[in-house]
Amino acid sequence: MRHFAYLSAPETDALFETPPEPFHRDSGRDLLSVALGATLYMPATRPSLTADITKQAAAGVTSVVVCLEDSIADDEVAEGEANLVATLRDLHEQPQTEPPLLFVRVRCAAQIPALVARLGPAASVLDGFVMPKFTAASGTEYLHAIDDADRLAGTTLLAMPVIESGAVLYAETRVDELTRLRALLHRDRRRILAVRLGATDLCALYGLRRSPDLSIYDVKVVSSLISDVVNVLGRADGSGFTVTGPVWEYYGVERIFKPQLRASPFAEHNERELRGRLVGRAIDGLIREVSLDRANGLTGKTAIHPSHVAVVHALSVVTSEEHRDASDVLRADRAGGVLASGHRNKMNEIGPHTAWARRTMLRARAFGVAAEDVSFVDLLAASLPR
Repeated sequence: MRHFAYLSAPETDALFETPPEPFHRDSGRDLLSVALGATLYMPATRPSLTADITKQAAAGVTSVVVCLEDSIADDEVAEGEANLVATLRDLHEQPQTEPPLLFVRVRCAAQIPALVARLGPAASVLDGFVMPKFTAASGTEYLHAIDDADRLAGTTLLAMPVIESGAVLYAETRVDELTRLRALLHRDRRRILAVRLGATDLCALYGLRRSPDLSIYDVKVVSSLISDVVNVLGRADGSGFTVTGPVWEYYGVERIFKPQLRASPFAEHNERELRGRLVGRAIDGLIREVSLDRANGLTGKTAIHPSHVAVVHALSVVTSEEHRDASDVLRADRAGGVLASGHRNKMNEIGPHTAWARRTMLRARAFGVAAEDVSFVDLLAASLPR
């Protein structure tokens, strides 16, 4: 797999100073967790699930979660399981088609080994499981279930716990719950690919739902939790995990406030019509939230609509300026001190900026480095259908 693989060679040469690296399921947890990008969720009951996964992979989706939990009704679980098993068998029998990274979001731990047993050899196309409502109390059962699935499949399956419970949101239990979660996840660190945030379920605990004019960071009861999750589970000292951004729920709504997307970058790149399309579908809110995700230590995002994927990936490309700053910090021939940036517009402080530089270089490997005069607008224009 490779991000932006759908671009032609001339387009890639024009847009990238350094193109994205190819990656695969054995590329290592650090690179793979960043390369997830926008993880597209699909209900397990979709009648054309095999074709949809294949189509989205060709369009640039590199990670998919097939959902057996909240996206389907309680009385559709058996149907969803059967459709999922049939789909993975179909993909297994199409070796010429490279599927995206594939995960299944289950309802309970017992589903994990049961599904792998039903899949048989087709389990080889499955990369792991998403564990919803993951808590310090339920997590051990989930992780033991994946151990059982490993033995059945003869492989090592990855895991993505979803933080979305009252135990972690409520102020009186948060610190204890996060501390216990950290200890639990560290014990099985080899298989934890990323920690996901279930913003919809968290908002539901207070009867809230953010509007398309607001970001999750405007919902203070949830944004305070995001801060604490990154604080405890997302540290850059080698003990942390990749924490992914929560879902953006909207893809075409009426708006109350002014658009959150400046016109000038689109005018400068002759893409005024593109801006109009983005604003009309509330994608300007998504763009702002992805920017806030990165500023707050989150990487990638949960996606429920294909149009969101290109936006997240275009914003994930490292700019030429970012790459130069990160390279300068990492190449510094001294420990500590300050460097003037190559663009003469900021301070690069070697000690404090080293962890940021390493993360930037990892993102550059997964998403590439944009050419000098290429912006997010150019990358998005090349990625979205006209």
